[in-house]
Amino acid sequence: MRWKRTANVSCATETEILPNVKMRKMKFLRYWGPVLVWAAVISVASTSAFKGTNTANYIIPILHWLLPKAEVWTLWEIHYRIRKAAHVFEFGLFAILFMRGLRAGRKEWRWSWVAATMIVVACYAALDEFHQAFVPGRGASAWDSLLDTSGGAAGMVLMWFVSRRNKAPAGNESGRALAP
Repeated sequence: MRWKRTANVSCATETEILPNVKMRKMKFLRYWGPVLVWAAVISVASTSAFKGTNTANYIIPILHWLLPKAEVWTLWEIHYRIRKAAHVFEFGLFAILFMRGLRAGRKEWRWSWVAATMIVVACYAALDEFHQAFVPGRGASAWDSLLDTSGGAAGMVLMWFVSRRNKAPAGNESGRALAP
């Protein structure tokens, strides 16, 4: 059996292919670069350089300056709460950046993207705590992992509210349809 060439097929040249490859790489870096950088920041924050006694060397003097009459135990309690708030912030921002990567500039909102984001956030939180189990002066905590995941959920809620607000018609701050 002999095959006939019925269509005029042309191959793309190198000058036509390279810009597309560069554009895809730039798009990837634009949306996923911040995720990778922030994941690295979270990993650095899990080292012994950021254990409680080290951060106290910076935070407690600032708190003492702001609250000169506060007792020492109060300053340590505030320091503890600042560190826990950092967990929420770190993973809230991680979730927002990850969701931004999934959306890749699209305005739509898919709940499957939210679910994927939360799975990644929970896994990265567990991995972060697992890593801390092997870091001198740090310890793994399931509660911290849960706090990290809660921060991710808070980031998703914040992102959802912002996206809903941006969809609201002019003059309608609630995001609900205006009555005729």
